[in-house]
Amino acid sequence: MDLLIIAVVGLLAIAGATQISDRVRVAPALLLLAGGIVVGFLPVVPAIEVEPEIILEGILPPLLYATAVGISTINFRRELASVVVLAILLVIVSAAVIGGVLTLVIPGLSPAWAIAVGAVLSPTDAVAISIARRLGVSQRIITVLEGEGLLNDATALVVLSSASTAATAGAVTVSGVVEGFAASVLVALAVGWAVGELTLHLRARITDASVDTVVSFTIPFLAAIPAEHMGGSGLVAAVIAGLVTGHRGPRVLPPDHRIAGQETWHTAELVLEGFIFLIMGLQFFGIVEEVLAEGPSITTAVWLAVLAGGLTVLVRAAVVAPMLAWLRRRDERYATRWEEMSESVQAFEGRCSAIARGDIPDDMQIPWDRSRRGLRRRINRALRLHRLPTSPERSRRRASQAVDRLRRRSADVEYYRDEPLGLREGAVIAWAGMRGAVTLAAAQTLPASAPNRSFLLLIAILVAAGSLIVQGLTLPWVVKVVKPSMEGPADEEERSELLRLLIIAAKGVVAERDDERDGALPGAAGGSAAIIEHDDPAAPERAAAGSALELSSSRRGGAATGIIPQSTSALAAHILRRGDGEDASAGRRAEPARTGGSEESGRDAAARREFAAATRRMTLDMIRAQREALLDAGELGLYSAGSIEYALKRLDYEEVMLTARPQ
Repeated sequence: MDLLIIAVVGLLAIAGATQISDRVRVAPALLLLAGGIVVGFLPVVPAIEVEPEIILEGILPPLLYATAVGISTINFRRELASVVVLAILLVIVSAAVIGGVLTLVIPGLSPAWAIAVGAVLSPTDAVAISIARRLGVSQRIITVLEGEGLLNDATALVVLSSASTAATAGAVTVSGVVEGFAASVLVALAVGWAVGELTLHLRARITDASVDTVVSFTIPFLAAIPAEHMGGSGLVAAVIAGLVTGHRGPRVLPPDHRIAGQETWHTAELVLEGFIFLIMGLQFFGIVEEVLAEGPSITTAVWLAVLAGGLTVLVRAAVVAPMLAWLRRRDERYATRWEEMSESVQAFEGRCSAIARGDIPDDMQIPWDRSRRGLRRRINRALRLHRLPTSPERSRRRASQAVDRLRRRSADVEYYRDEPLGLREGAVIAWAGMRGAVTLAAAQTLPASAPNRSFLLLIAILVAAGSLIVQGLTLPWVVKVVKPSMEGPADEEERSELLRLLIIAAKGVVAERDDERDGALPGAAGGSAAIIEHDDPAAPERAAAGSALELSSSRRGGAATGIIPQSTSALAAHILRRGDGEDASAGRRAEPARTGGSEESGRDAAARREFAAATRRMTLDMIRAQREALLDAGELGLYSAGSIEYALKRLDYEEVMLTARPQ
């Protein structure tokens, strides 16, 4: 009963902190941490201790999985270099620097144990992401912080394990640590990818959205547990499974399954994250009590925590600054090289497009300019395309893939140019490196043989709590002062292009319908595809980016000549009315007048049912074609991830409404 009461009170506390966080302008995690500390010091509350395995094995895998599912894979790929620097190099450097300083200031602390403490203090917490997102900073900053938070936990735990082994056994070498880390990551990659793919194929065969959601809750554990038993990182395996699910899910899973899963996972993420910080605050009293009983003093722990916390910020800034300089030079080099190659690339793209359309004989090689062999090597290396295969079908497929690679590379260059990471953005990235639940959980995995274990644990929790409070509360002020690039509304050009993409996809479905009917649509001159036009210049301004499109028709001589659909259903109904011919339907309405009212009513009802069924079928075909077009454009990076996600969500809701059956 006591455990049940604690669970109910904890859920209410999480809900209350989340509800009032916007009013007090403080992140829910900070409110829960402060509330946990206050409650923990109440005389009626005993000291609380939670096993670290509960957090490392029971809470972190689903949390990291949920974050990985929601991250844009195209943006994650673009920021992979910075993520690797922050998630691997920064963790190793932080552990070494903090460990070296602690060795000097704490008598009797061996270098191995000091590095172990440094590894505990190295990983950042996901609370920074939620705070930064609330502040509205650019999506590129959010992606860097998300990618770092997904992978740095595994690096820190590997370094911690190696340092602890070296401290107790003394048989660890640098090469052994590197090999162990590489093996751990490779095993996690293989297991995570396999679990992600297999569970997607399984979930695609599930007909009940609730059952699919239940199965999705097992995925992070299905990835983490085998990976751990095989010597890999369970956290990385859960992340990879989440990336695979987020990337492939929209093509494989039904829309009602995705909508139900997103809402349920959002609730689970809220509860798990809140539970971590609430427990973190509640444990503070028990740790303080142990230090008072064993020593050294609390004052010593506080100033050592201030020193270690300051070092984490300084080391992070020292790594972020050169990383940004390197990224800036890389982006400029990419842009310059791409501009120099623009004419040749355009010619190459045109040639591949012609081959993909079948306009060029299949056995013809792409004509390279022999006088520019350097350009040829660069394009070959970039596209991995030396010679088109001789099979006609494969030739067209490879040519189409080459065009996609060129478009993806062009979109990447434009992305780096439009959203640069400068000093202002670097300041936010450096200051947003807060420590949190992973630090506390990792500290609790220190073996009992560690010298002054409770004292080291107190330092870890003081650093984590201090960074959350100081950096978390001052991050809005830092953003206001440094003025980094902020996330604004989708620009009008992108909205217009996305609008055009959806209309083209709908026209493709209509064209296929025209072909099936041999183009014989009595009420639409030139076929149904001619009905869909985009000649209203104000339409993109009225349409939400990538969402449902506004229905408007400009009438010339009583005929609708321009159509922009408010929904795919409205567009399909309009096409069918025009395509089936209003005169023919009028004739059908007039004929029953000679035979009687009841027969006329029955025919009208049947005609309406037939028209509704045809509209529904065409609408579903259009929605699925538009979804495929959006996903293809998203994989190429042609539009912002936010616009693509919003458009996909609108299409999902419309399809769910069309396919739902009344109970």
